[in-house]
Amino acid sequence: MLTIRRSNRIYKEAGSQPKSRWEASHHTVLVPESIREFFRCKILRPLLRLLRGGVTPRRLAWSLALGIVIGINPSVGITTVLVVMLAWAFGLNQIASQIGAHAMTPIHLLLFVPFIQLGVHLFHTNRLPLTRQQIEHLSHHPWRLIRDIWIWEWHALVVWGLVAAIAMPILAVYLRRALVLLMRRHRTLFRSRPALR
Repeated sequence: MLTIRRSNRIYKEAGSQPKSRWEASHHTVLVPESIREFFRCKILRPLLRLLRGGVTPRRLAWSLALGIVIGINPSVGITTVLVVMLAWAFGLNQIASQIGAHAMTPIHLLLFVPFIQLGVHLFHTNRLPLTRQQIEHLSHHPWRLIRDIWIWEWHALVVWGLVAAIAMPILAVYLRRALVLLMRRHRTLFRSRPALR
């Protein structure tokens, strides 16, 4: 009887090992180690430091939400300045807002053209030049090109403003919940735990 129990235990242990190895390798395939390390170093650890420093999850969530919505705006070169100005105006955390904005850089590039296309459809303006002939035609008319770029840009910013006004409060609510869970998971890291507001 004792031998049967031992063999069953060995069989269970042997059967569980390949599964855990497969799960580990499966997670590695889904999310490469370099991306996970980047997420830990550039996002998770700075946020934990801010929470340990006394920033409340509510303020941190709104700071991140502000950075995220500004990070996807359809403009070039003004994101950092815009984050600094708006975070200062609303009394939010500058570091968290910059983390949120810079984490959105790949998504910003993906959403740039869709925002412009939505602006074109919403305001019924000239379509984007997508063919070679259209681009060559505009290149021979620089003033018209500058005027069209300006129109596309501010129409895209109007669309982005509408999206940001809806998305920011929703993001703040869910980010606050995620930060509270993060604090509970890493409870031992906090000497003086800030209020969960």
